[in-house]
Amino acid sequence: MNRPSDAAIDALMDELSRGLRADQLSRDPEKLAAYGHDESDTGDFPPQLIVFAERTEDVAFVLRTCQAHGVPVTPVGARSGKSGGSLPLYGGASLSLERMNRILSISTENLTAVCQPGVITGELMRAVEEKGLFYPPDPNSWEFCTLGGNVAENAGGPRALKYGVTRDYVIGLEWVLPSGETIRVGRQTIKGVAGYDLVGLFVGSEGTLGIATEITVQLIPLPRFVKTALLLFADVNAAAKAVTAILHSGILPRTLELLDDVSVAAVDGRGFSFPPGTGAAVLAEVDGNDEEPLFAELARLGEIATQHGATETLLAADGPQRERLWAARRSLSTSLRALKRHKISEDIAVPRARIPEVIAQLKAMGAELGLTVATYGHAGDGNLHANILYDGPHERAKVDTALERMVKLTLAAGGTITGEHGVGYAKRAFITWEQGPKVVALQQQLKALFDPKHLLNPGKIFPG
Repeated sequence: MNRPSDAAIDALMDELSRGLRADQLSRDPEKLAAYGHDESDTGDFPPQLIVFAERTEDVAFVLRTCQAHGVPVTPVGARSGKSGGSLPLYGGASLSLERMNRILSISTENLTAVCQPGVITGELMRAVEEKGLFYPPDPNSWEFCTLGGNVAENAGGPRALKYGVTRDYVIGLEWVLPSGETIRVGRQTIKGVAGYDLVGLFVGSEGTLGIATEITVQLIPLPRFVKTALLLFADVNAAAKAVTAILHSGILPRTLELLDDVSVAAVDGRGFSFPPGTGAAVLAEVDGNDEEPLFAELARLGEIATQHGATETLLAADGPQRERLWAARRSLSTSLRALKRHKISEDIAVPRARIPEVIAQLKAMGAELGLTVATYGHAGDGNLHANILYDGPHERAKVDTALERMVKLTLAAGGTITGEHGVGYAKRAFITWEQGPKVVALQQQLKALFDPKHLLNPGKIFPG
């Protein structure tokens, strides 16, 4: 696919201007540059036009018009993704959903909420908690990422260990197909098995099969109590083994977040100071409706950690102290950037029992190649954020070697190349390694069925 000519974009903009206001269209160079970059650090791909949708009819109109003009269109939200999923690789139009940002309804009787795709995930969380309800999926960027982006990538987060990921909570969608046709899939009820699970197909399709314009999610009652502990270790291997032992004991915490030595150093002093000699940490959290059993659960969890090398167990005394611990965890990705000029963030997932082994292999690989590897993340469900830190382009060849080796050792351990960030542009070269050519070909046939011209978010998921 070639980047559209200026004449093609002129013609597209002329037709779009007949159905949209002037402030919904932009070719401002600064804005174009901003919409050509995300958090993946995979490059800059500015669109040639940005369209700001404000209603479902706008989305449908834009998709129909782009199809008619043969111009690629890439849906975009908060640009917080880490796989390049919203990058317009071939130019064309970026279709922003950020103005479609209303929570349309919250039902305390049915335990559901209906939202537009531009709703900030954290705003939905706060809105339902005010009503005594709970939306569990909590990607680390929840304060600025959007629900539509979460749906596109099937986002997870620390609480996925106990509560699951976005797909487990989306029960209905208003969906605009690449042709511009609008359909409704799913249901308003909690249960329902009529027909194929199109909601399950669309959630996690990374903006390649259509665009969500209305999202119905199920909610659960808000747990009354949350208790948090920080388990400290001398090294990451002991911490990883403790995580496995905790899960084998029958305890199911709300979160089990692992930080290795590099991660601890990156956030030390940023709202929380680690004791000297700390080489790794596990942030553990439990929740429920009765307080006393939670203390007992944390005590048992601390005992298991101590038996596997924990040097200290610190309990958060109150909400502000708990928030300081989580603020340090949430700032980790940003804090790591202060250690080196560049960072590649991977999100592999492996069987939980293989976590210690895989972390040891990643550390050995980094030492062999002369690269800093930081490993942290949702160790409770095997989802590791393995970050490769490096100084500049002169090290890029080593980084590419490290990425390939990371993928191979992950797959050898029975893991997957992405636990929650998606394949996007960053990992499309590796999907066949995991799934094999037949499965990839089947998915490409599905893409062709929905988008025969391959104009919606082209170049994502599958090898170029």
